[in-house]
Amino acid sequence: MAIGRPRAFDRDEALNRALELFWRKGYEGTSLADLTAAMGINPPSLYAAFGNKAGLFRAVLDRYTADYAVFFDLVLAAPTARAVAETLLHGVADLRENPDRPPGCLTVQGALSCSAEAEPIRQELAARRAATEAALRQRFERARAEGDLPEQADPAALARYLTTLTQGMAVQAAGGASAADLQQVVEIALRAWPPSCSPVGLGIS
Repeated sequence: MAIGRPRAFDRDEALNRALELFWRKGYEGTSLADLTAAMGINPPSLYAAFGNKAGLFRAVLDRYTADYAVFFDLVLAAPTARAVAETLLHGVADLRENPDRPPGCLTVQGALSCSAEAEPIRQELAARRAATEAALRQRFERARAEGDLPEQADPAALARYLTTLTQGMAVQAAGGASAADLQQVVEIALRAWPPSCSPVGLGIS
């Protein structure tokens, strides 16, 4: 029986290198030449392993999302709605201090604007951001049902508020804002968070 030739590269390491490139330069700003040089492979090997550039980007997104999911699970497991907000916002700000990660967020910066050819990538990134917002909304619906948030609270508005903040913080980080700068934003934002069972606060009419 013939034995297939082993891959000439480490897939995990190649994905990590592609992830950093896409994160720093965006989907369309990263060329195939950039990718093959960073990954240490030739174009035929890239196509054989991932199909095309879009397939590679989706594989990178899956890797990125899996890493983020560990943190986001901790966010959703926080005991109160306010603790959810605090864990998420402080965690996003703290990520700026990690020298091994590019600043900002891949799902925000990957393809905010793009050509018609890359529109499916932009839509996929938007869908992944929407899934995060939906998970936060469901968590706040539970908080309201448990009495942690007042009945007048709007879980959808609160989830949108947090996702807007985190995405804005990602843009600020990519522009050079420090972790301390972002923590100041977090402290101000949390002052607007509705106290438990209070008729006054963000997302409450």
